[in-house]
Amino acid sequence: MLKRLAIYFKEMYPLGQRFGLAALVFAEIYFILLLNMGIYQFRLGVQEWVGIFTIFVFLMILRIADDFKDYETDRRLFPDRPLPSGRVYKRDLAWALGFVVCLSVFLNVWLMNNQAWFFFLYIYGTLMSLWFFKKDKIQNSLPLALVTHNPVMMVLNLYTISFVCYKYGLSMLTWQVFLLAFTMYFPSLIWEISRKIRAPKDETAYVTYSKLFGYQKVSRFVQILTLIDIVTNILLLWKISWLGVVVLILNVSWMTWRFQQFITDPNRFNLKEQVERYTYITEATMVLSVVSHLIMEWVH
Repeated sequence: MLKRLAIYFKEMYPLGQRFGLAALVFAEIYFILLLNMGIYQFRLGVQEWVGIFTIFVFLMILRIADDFKDYETDRRLFPDRPLPSGRVYKRDLAWALGFVVCLSVFLNVWLMNNQAWFFFLYIYGTLMSLWFFKKDKIQNSLPLALVTHNPVMMVLNLYTISFVCYKYGLSMLTWQVFLLAFTMYFPSLIWEISRKIRAPKDETAYVTYSKLFGYQKVSRFVQILTLIDIVTNILLLWKISWLGVVVLILNVSWMTWRFQQFITDPNRFNLKEQVERYTYITEATMVLSVVSHLIMEWVH
């Protein structure tokens, strides 16, 4: 079983890479919120590691749950993936799922201060895996699947935000919390839509947003989302790094230009790859701006 799970995680959820991503997401929320609140004395400990682990595990749960939900579809469209190919068994993933869920629940109940948000997160995730008891309706509607499933990333952000607010005695009803929740949510929404936008010649039996609405219309929608996203980023970074703000403006200007190119000629490049590059630069800018700001504060 362990060898089969190793195959699965290598191809579908690289553990080291995804743990690093979870750490970056947690740290970005943690430090941007505190710096915007004027807090520079940090009390780091085991709870922070549990928070990172929870993000890492929850994203793993979503990955496994998706493989279970989409098993029949994957057998037709993606037969080489570990589960539909038979290189990994359903019972292997069920055991892995049970172990990480139990461990995550134990650590959060024992050590964390935001158990209510944790259980809300897991209840939402469970309802997602059950298609909110409306499988026939949601599974056959890409837009409905988006509006019911994608908000789980907002709930995941609120799990981390609530931990920070409770630990440092901060209110969750502030504009900083509102902006941060959406700043961290938009990239997942933008990526989820853009990965299902294709040029007309690249369309297959796989249902995409471009097939449903036309590549031009849905590309413009994602373009608007990136502009809204960058505004929330700039407002949060304004007090932290002017250089970071400049980089964000240049990055979104470049992405806007690339959107226009794709709308004019969808055969020039893969839009998803361009959006991923934009997202990496944006998130790296946020993280590096925070790190450089903290270094400057510690030096002085």
